Amino acid sequence: MVRLRPEKLHTEFIQGTHPEVFVIPRRYTLTHSNVTGDLFLSVGAEYNRQQLAGWQARVMRDEVLGEWQEDTDGLALHVHCHVSGGLLVGTPRMRLAIFRRELPLVLEALRFGDQALYDAHPELDHAPVWVHFHATQRRYDRTEAWGRPADYRLEALSDEKKEP
Repeated sequence: MVRLRPEKLHTEFIQGTHPEVFVIPRRYTLTHSNVTGDLFLSVGAEYNRQQLAGWQARVMRDEVLGEWQEDTDGLALHVHCHVSGGLLVGTPRMRLAIFRRELPLVLEALRFGDQALYDAHPELDHAPVWVHFHATQRRYDRTEAWGRPADYRLEALSDEKKEP
């Protein structure tokens, strides 16, 4: 099922970051409007602190941050969700459930918003995606494998819908 409505995604490349040039660090800041349902994605060498300074981001802490990292196993996309700690609305259990429910949309937004990068570097589509749920309570603080960026291409999702 395709969840992302591309017309609701607004992508900004922070100065010095080019859509098709892959350089580490490459970081993503994703926020949304509860009123309009619009998603706001910034791509840059650093997280967009200005985007995170709004009242909703400070109180709700429902932003998602992502970054490409390279280690001995190769490249991987790491995504970070703030489940507990600080000034938050909702219990860690509830927030974890919401993040897990919305992650397919989040990953579609990251993949679609940075489409030119994947077109220029198709090997990135095969890197693992690791989602880090950050919590002060041990039972909610975890890292999970969420497939590969290619799993969240809108075209791939549309093709799956057509299969019998």
